[in-house]
Amino acid sequence: MPKTIISQDVRFVKLKFYIGLDDTDNAESRGTGHLARQIAAELERDYHVHGVSRHQLLFDPRVPYTKHNSSAAIILEAERAPDPRALLERVRGMMLADFQPGSDPGLCVACEVPDEVTEFGHLAQHELVKQGQARGLANSLGIALAGLGGTEDGVIGALSAVGLAASGDDGRYVLVGGIRELKGLQPVAALLAAGVAAVQTMDGQPVTEGLVACDKLRPARRGGRPLAVVEWNSGHWLPLKLD
Repeated sequence: MPKTIISQDVRFVKLKFYIGLDDTDNAESRGTGHLARQIAAELERDYHVHGVSRHQLLFDPRVPYTKHNSSAAIILEAERAPDPRALLERVRGMMLADFQPGSDPGLCVACEVPDEVTEFGHLAQHELVKQGQARGLANSLGIALAGLGGTEDGVIGALSAVGLAASGDDGRYVLVGGIRELKGLQPVAALLAAGVAAVQTMDGQPVTEGLVACDKLRPARRGGRPLAVVEWNSGHWLPLKLD
């Protein structure tokens, strides 16, 4: 009897991993989101950059933020997870080369993000948390976390950014696909071609027709995808900036 050969379709699943940055700027310098996009451009030589997302943390006068107390996450994809410590050292070098006097940078790299990290990120959005809490959690979970100068309080936002980005349902993209190249009024199809997963209203109704104002388009990160949430305004769709 001849042998039966079973053919299997083997597909490579790309793994997501996350780099969190916070407190990299001062009152006169470029923001953390700008630096995150620069680092993402450099890492794109070796990884697929899914996007860069912005995450709002507690807005409170007790927090020594520069402008809005937001942190940034770089979301990367690869067929194999990298060594988090090696990637942290690589990004550390890029951040230190751009260190801004008076800043308190923090950096976090994680390939697997436990729920506890996402819970910490949500806590940092609503309560005042301390640097020791971030370091203690990262140490207990074996997550690569480092302060790069100043008070090093940026470790709080860096760890939070990783947890919130990994949840897939927080923040908004400051970079994904070609959205930053879109200008003026564009048809919905142009947004989809640029990398937006879907256009919809606040109540979840899909938008498939009409023109969308695309200057400074910042899709929300929902369900792990970039969604442009819009409202009708003066004859066209106006994108909303959601946290």
